[in-house]
Amino acid sequence: MNQSVFDDPRITAVGLLVEAHAGLSARFAAQFDEHGLSPVEFEVLTRLARSPGNQLRMTDLAAQTSLSTSGVTRVVDRMERDGLLTRRACPSDRRSSYAVVTATGLKRLDEVLPGHLRIIEEWFTGQLEPEALNALLDGLRRVRDAVHPGATAGSTDPLPTGHTAPAGRC
Repeated sequence: MNQSVFDDPRITAVGLLVEAHAGLSARFAAQFDEHGLSPVEFEVLTRLARSPGNQLRMTDLAAQTSLSTSGVTRVVDRMERDGLLTRRACPSDRRSSYAVVTATGLKRLDEVLPGHLRIIEEWFTGQLEPEALNALLDGLRRVRDAVHPGATAGSTDPLPTGHTAPAGRC
């Protein structure tokens, strides 16, 4: 095999991305564990808290995460037992339901986020000049949208709290 293929910047780019992700993930996991959360539970709480009404359809939550629909169901079941989430039926489609962050879930996020942001600043964003960070964010969004087009499913077109979705919206 031609050794120069391993010097290809495409291989270097993916390798660096994987190494950076692994290093950050290990730091995040230890910090989440201190607060009784797994990385996937933190991701679910964060995605819901950042969504309109602190809620997402279960199918949209699956599309935004690396979980299958059955995987999301299992995680939401566990988090619901822990009081971090609740489910709300979709009034216009009995087959659909929403996962909604509870006050307890938001409180847990409030406890986790200061340490999480310190880790992000120390080991990621603080390593980059503002221009480099903006360029990286732009590039990552483009790559994310290409490889995971459902990553923002349900995050737009907010439904005001207390309002029901029109038929077919759920």
